[in-house]
Amino acid sequence: MYTVAVERSFVAQHFLFGGDWGPENLLHSHPYRVEVQLQGAALDGHGYLVDIVDIDFHLDEIVGYFRDRTLNELAEFAGLNPSIEHFARIICGMLRQRLNAPNLQAIRVKIWETDIAWASYREEF
Repeated sequence: MYTVAVERSFVAQHFLFGGDWGPENLLHSHPYRVEVQLQGAALDGHGYLVDIVDIDFHLDEIVGYFRDRTLNELAEFAGLNPSIEHFARIICGMLRQRLNAPNLQAIRVKIWETDIAWASYREEF
């Protein structure tokens, strides 16, 4: 199984609701880092699983959409706590819709909200 990975960093804001999480209940920023891992068993005729230039382009668009915004205000988080678990699933879905890579078998999105805390979501197809 081949894996290609790309990372990006950005800042966005959120606040949590539905529980008592102290300062996390107040609007605050996180220096998010997102890592996208694309996996598949076969390469294309060029020896690529996925063209990294294509991954970069789409990931830049996605990160640009979230950068410097309040996640709670975005339609993708309507009715959801903007946890990094939900965030990873949302980015995974957005990336899957954009990529045209027939050899892909899975996408994993890992998001750090601090240097020591991360969550991931993996989708197989």
